[in-house]
Amino acid sequence: MAQAKRSALVPAHDITRAILVLRGQRVLLDVELASLYGVTTKRLNEQVRRNLDRFPADFMFQLTAAEATALRSQIATSKRWPPRR
Repeated sequence: MAQAKRSALVPAHDITRAILVLRGQRVLLDVELASLYGVTTKRLNEQVRRNLDRFPADFMFQLTAAEATALRSQIATSKRWPPRR
C-alpha cells in the first residue's frame, strides 16, 4: 500500500525545537532532519554519502564520543511523557 503523502509545509515550531547549538553552531541532527523529510535516518545518510559533491564542506560534521554521550543524556532528561506526536 502506498504511503500517505506528507504535507509540504512543516510547522516552524517543529523545526525550531529540533535546532541545537553544538560547537557554537546551530545544527539539526540527522535523525531530526530525516524526520522533517519523512525518511529514515539511514536513507538520509545514504543519500548524503552518495551526493557529497552537492553539499558545502561545512554542511555536516561527526560528533565526538563525548558530545554524543552528553547529547544522549540531555535528550533523555528532556523527554516529555507522554511523547508528543
